[in-house]
Amino acid sequence: MNKDEIIATTRNWIEKAVIGLNLCPFAKAVYVKEQVRYVVSEAKHLDGLLEDIDREISFLAEADPQQVDTTLIMHASLLEDFLDFNDFLDLVDEAVSELGHEGVIQVAAFHPQWQFAETEPDDIGNYTNRAPFPTIHLLREASVTRAVDAFPEAESIYERNIETLQKLGIDGWRALGLPDGRRER
Repeated sequence: MNKDEIIATTRNWIEKAVIGLNLCPFAKAVYVKEQVRYVVSEAKHLDGLLEDIDREISFLAEADPQQVDTTLIMHASLLEDFLDFNDFLDLVDEAVSELGHEGVIQVAAFHPQWQFAETEPDDIGNYTNRAPFPTIHLLREASVTRAVDAFPEAESIYERNIETLQKLGIDGWRALGLPDGRRER
């Protein structure tokens, strides 16, 4: 897949799952304002991917929030194994801290085989964090705080998402053409 296809596939996931199923009630505003930056890393190894992420952490911290409020960094072939990806997230968190942006930038993550601890691979709850590609999501903490403060009962989002996904089911998820953890690429 080329960069444009990776971005188009990711945008489709955002439109159908993240916004369409309202898995993140904060996503629509930045999406429609085109304040989401999409970066496709073509790094050949993890060190290169981490360098790309370092650049994006610094870029986001310095960018005008009215222009770029959040960044998604995707890679189509590195970190296909979820456990490797999960371990890599520690390095991403360290990078935020080492670059002096702790408390400014926070990290969220998505993966085609996302699996929460103590769940089965096909547990529908895992689908809240399933994306087409291993994806690092960089967010401005100030924006997250404003969004949470403006959203009544933000702590209930997770439970509402589980309820939505249970009603939809894996077959419904697949019918939307969303990533379901199968290795198709």
